[in-house]
Amino acid sequence: MQIEKIINPLDLIYYEYDKRTKRLFYDTNYSNRFIELEFFKITYHLSKQNIKFKVLKDKSIEFTKQKFSLKEKFEKLLKYIDHKKQNIYLLNDTKMKFAKNIPLFEIKYIKQNVNFHNYDALIFSSKNGVLAIESMNKEWRKVPSYAISEQTGKLIRDFGGHLKYAGRKRHGDEFAYEILKDLKGKRVLYIRAKEVVSNMLEILKENGIKCDDVVVYENLFKEPKEKKDLPKNSKIVFSSPSTIKYFFKAFSWDDSYTAISIGHTTAKYFPEHIKPIIADKTSLKACVTKALEIE
Repeated sequence: MQIEKIINPLDLIYYEYDKRTKRLFYDTNYSNRFIELEFFKITYHLSKQNIKFKVLKDKSIEFTKQKFSLKEKFEKLLKYIDHKKQNIYLLNDTKMKFAKNIPLFEIKYIKQNVNFHNYDALIFSSKNGVLAIESMNKEWRKVPSYAISEQTGKLIRDFGGHLKYAGRKRHGDEFAYEILKDLKGKRVLYIRAKEVVSNMLEILKENGIKCDDVVVYENLFKEPKEKKDLPKNSKIVFSSPSTIKYFFKAFSWDDSYTAISIGHTTAKYFPEHIKPIIADKTSLKACVTKALEIE
């Protein structure tokens, strides 16, 4: 039985399925009523489908058998030790289990005056856009928002914004086509970074959507505190095209390294000699999970 096929129709944002552990876990960066609502929706749906599951202390949901043999427990311990030894690097300051941090960029907000009464819908293509506009004007919360991914959608809800839709394709151009039909006839504002790599704005306009855009932040290179070579066989997570550019400003590439790309758009920006492995979802956790899967 494929668990993904069973839970996909639920359109979950806070809970994510981990194939490795066969668990549904929620994003612990958030704690609000929407997590509880998703939890009840999942457990009700599974019970209705007569699917056996176990709710763990941390509110994650497990589909595997409840009891482990001594051998299985020992193997699980060995795997944990192996994961701790691995050199997995995130090029930002976000803390993730089994990963180390090398922050290579900082976000600078660009102050803007926006009259949100002029718009029927907002488009966010990143969490940074949400954070930036929240720091400037909280009126945005009243306008229906379209988020490129579940990660951005969670932040919109966390601030009390009106999340209308969270994208499933998680890539700029594809996201534009996802929301075209719903945006017809609406006055739309695309809240974005100074530099963007997708053609989302052009696609919307070419398809008759009246869409303005406003630049609310920029991504700047940050010199690493220590500029020593990374260990052999390191696995490096690249979460945007700019992290690729910044990495090569600070480090040189070793053939023993493995590149993990957060998505297909970012993957296009690697040098030809580097073939990245793409994470299953556009989240840092999914990137780290993919890194752990690689022998």
